[in-house]
Amino acid sequence: MRSAGLVAALMLALSIAAPAQAAPARTAPAQTTPSKDPATLTELRRDAEEAAKGIEAATKALVARQKEFDSSNKQLEAKLTQLRAADQELAKIRQPLSDLIEVMYQNPASRNMASMLTSSNGEASLRAMSDANQLIAGRNIVVVDATRLFQDREQLASEAQELRATKLLQEAQLTFEIDTLRKQSQKTVKSLTSALAKLGVKRGGGACDPTRVVLAEEYANGLLPTNVLCPLPFKGEELRADAAIAFADLNLAYKKRFGQPLCVVDSYRSLRDQQIVYYQRPGLAAIPGRSNHGLGLAIDFCGPIRVYKSTEFVWLEQNGKKFGWIHPDWAYVSPFEPWHWEYDPKIGSLL
Repeated sequence: MRSAGLVAALMLALSIAAPAQAAPARTAPAQTTPSKDPATLTELRRDAEEAAKGIEAATKALVARQKEFDSSNKQLEAKLTQLRAADQELAKIRQPLSDLIEVMYQNPASRNMASMLTSSNGEASLRAMSDANQLIAGRNIVVVDATRLFQDREQLASEAQELRATKLLQEAQLTFEIDTLRKQSQKTVKSLTSALAKLGVKRGGGACDPTRVVLAEEYANGLLPTNVLCPLPFKGEELRADAAIAFADLNLAYKKRFGQPLCVVDSYRSLRDQQIVYYQRPGLAAIPGRSNHGLGLAIDFCGPIRVYKSTEFVWLEQNGKKFGWIHPDWAYVSPFEPWHWEYDPKIGSLL
């Protein structure tokens, strides 16, 4: 019969099992805080811009995380390579003992060591004892090395599983965040477009989308295309989206105070129009290509605001900045233009 020790050694050497599975890391769900509904077009614009910034930030985070994913994949590949090497090493350690066991069982004289040890044949007894000692020593080596390799293999498998789970979870969370922000931005822009339409601004194509202002900044003064200019409720007049939205809020406040809307005679000027005005009114117009009209950020008013220190002019001085609109310093003196007002994106961004 096989001895209990031999069976135990053989079973241990040949039973190095598959690694335990590591549970994926858990991340707490993102907390959202309810916010009040926007009360003005400026607040809608701000919400849309914030959502767009959130999308940009989340997208950058995803790109950065993708780099981390690539690094994690390399780590994962390294872990799996180590895992394969550990399996091969374990197989090498198993083999000598397996060979020894096979030789002993193929040798009829070694099948009953007890009888050999009590035999009167001294040479045979010594050989049997030597084989037994070798088997025991081999068994001990295999037990120690197999235990160590099993632990290493289990650790490697756990780390590989954790890398997989973390990668998939983080990628899914960031993708969900970007999708949520995109939907929020689209919803806000839709509400903004609808509100502007009620005020007579009805151009589609995203021209009044404040998140596209960055596109307008890519064009030279006076060369802004139609798809980045938002129309005003005055025929032929248009501004950059953020300025147009701020003007709409300003117009509502003005109408509430004076019972009638603002009057606009000029807004965005193409480079061609700037050249025409410059030659028609020398000394009263900016050099072509330098006017804020060419950036879609300036308006020339008509009506009582054109009269310096009129009630309407003073009201606009006191309230225009609340909507991002200012009367520039130069327009008070050189040349004196009480009708010229400009939208300041820096001020507007703080509203």
